[in-house]
Amino acid sequence: MHKIFVEPENIMLNQIEITGENLNHIKNVLRCQKNEKIEIASLQDVSITYITCIEEISKEKMICRILERNPAETETRIYIHVIQGIPKADKMEWIIEKGTELGVKEFTPFMLKRCIVKLEPKEEEKKQIRWRKIARAAAEQSKRNQIPIINKPQNIEKVFQTIQNYDIVLVAYEGEKENTLKQELKKLDTKRNLKVAVIVGPEGGIEEIEIEKMKEMGAKIISLGKRILRTETASLVVASNIIYELE
Repeated sequence: MHKIFVEPENIMLNQIEITGENLNHIKNVLRCQKNEKIEIASLQDVSITYITCIEEISKEKMICRILERNPAETETRIYIHVIQGIPKADKMEWIIEKGTELGVKEFTPFMLKRCIVKLEPKEEEKKQIRWRKIARAAAEQSKRNQIPIINKPQNIEKVFQTIQNYDIVLVAYEGEKENTLKQELKKLDTKRNLKVAVIVGPEGGIEEIEIEKMKEMGAKIISLGKRILRTETASLVVASNIIYELE
């Protein structure tokens, strides 16, 4: 059964109306037909999901009759925010797609000294639009009930302001040899409803001066083992292990 997200105003008492891009996607990409079932989630209320049946299809709209209203059970209780040093090529797209499938709730690309990619303001906006589309498609594919937040690229100072609001901030750093992710997770007083920020550098890594600043902000510097992981792998490894250990 396919899943899509709709605006809350499209959800009525007994039916849901689908128009615009969603209509085109269901008709021409998913090739759904009358009487076929579709799972629908609201972009605003993440606590419920709707099982519907297509009753009417026209050029302007699709009407889906609500069959069931079910509590959403696909979201992790842990709020994971991946703060990723902007990598080259389409690696950010991969990180967002796979991170969304895992359950990451927020992504922030950010600039570090060793970032090779330098985005202009206009390019940043285009990238953000593209990244949001990827996150939405991945959320629908993985049957999540929430589309992750995709922030505009930020500088390191803005990131420092953001991480002050988290229960724990984990920085994957190849220069760390002793402290591990598992050790830091064991120190937590509670494992429920946590806000966790995960910081990963770009291909060239994070400079020592940046690491020292992160330590001053209370971040925990961790090793991911004896092998050096690619930047597009590191954040996914941390996120998946956090979910496994804490959920």
